[in-house]
Amino acid sequence: MPPTWLPWLLGLLTVIGPASIDMYLPAFGAIERSLGAPAGGAQITLASYFAGLAIGQMTQGTLSDRFGRRRPIIVGTLIYALASVGAALSPSIGWLAAFRALSAIGGAAGTIVPRAVVRDMATGPAAAVMMSQLMLVLGVAPILAPTLGSVVLAAASWRWIFWILAGYALLCCVLAGTVLPETLPPARRIALHPGQQLARYASILREPVFVTHAAMACCASFAFFSYLGGSSPVFIRGFQLSPLQFAMIFGLCSIGLIGSTQINARVVPRLGTSRVLRLGARAHLCATLLLAVVAFSGLHVFVLVLLPVFVAVSCMGYLNPNIIVGALTHQGHNAGSASAVMGTGQFLLGAVGGLLVGRFTDGTPRGMAALMLTGSIGLVVTDWLRTRPT
Repeated sequence: MPPTWLPWLLGLLTVIGPASIDMYLPAFGAIERSLGAPAGGAQITLASYFAGLAIGQMTQGTLSDRFGRRRPIIVGTLIYALASVGAALSPSIGWLAAFRALSAIGGAAGTIVPRAVVRDMATGPAAAVMMSQLMLVLGVAPILAPTLGSVVLAAASWRWIFWILAGYALLCCVLAGTVLPETLPPARRIALHPGQQLARYASILREPVFVTHAAMACCASFAFFSYLGGSSPVFIRGFQLSPLQFAMIFGLCSIGLIGSTQINARVVPRLGTSRVLRLGARAHLCATLLLAVVAFSGLHVFVLVLLPVFVAVSCMGYLNPNIIVGALTHQGHNAGSASAVMGTGQFLLGAVGGLLVGRFTDGTPRGMAALMLTGSIGLVVTDWLRTRPT
């Protein structure tokens, strides 16, 4: 049995990822004005962060299978901290996008390593429960991070957001170096040879259970990242909310996500991960379809937009833990590399979603709704493929 405090520690390490995104969402307008970028220009920095995560996922997963779980996350969080200092000092939107990409390459360890640690220590429903506990900690970040970001904006420059992120990364580096246990013994580590690594990736991609679950993860991420990139322009510019009011709305959706992860931990032992995934995917489709109908019918009503967004975000609490557990079910010997392959696909689509939502930003929910619906349709289709006989 893993120690009861381990999911909390893994959650703190994983928080680097969402905090990096959520904390500066209220600052998009301030960043664009400060750096002389056009409207929607801040989404470029979000897309570059997702692209950096895609690169970082692949490299960090390989490193965690070769050198163990602790060393990659120590080095990764240190790189993230230094890159965040660069972001705080950026003179232009281009430099900010570059430092965001670099910080993501290092910060990807915070996403990859905790998943691999869970797989090292548990499988099946026990792993789903442990993943849900981890996501309880992870879910606090989207509540606190935008609020903290809006408070920083009210008192100081947006640059202080990145100074705070750099300090948090240094704290994570210290915790990983002093408290995090090593869960991958030397006997299970795999030598880092390019040819063998490519063969491992090919083997992972030939495994049907992994492929279908990873495809679900990519579609769910496309929808979720479209929400992340589009929510700030929709609520701040379209509905004229203040950054603090936007943070409260964002936090409300995150509460729904936290609640669903905890319900997931209770219902999975009774219903099984497969059935919960199926129900979650269909509920997500219903919510995004309703959002698209509201958006394209011209009903610019705050509650009618918020309600389906809240439901769609909440559904992620049923999708994410079970998708991850399902994808890694047969990948115990190379959980880090498998997690990296899945994460790379997720964040590549996230980068595409971030660029597209910036392109279609016009102050209405139409662009965000269309992209979220596209991801949701893909989610249901890949779930259907997952349940078909091989």
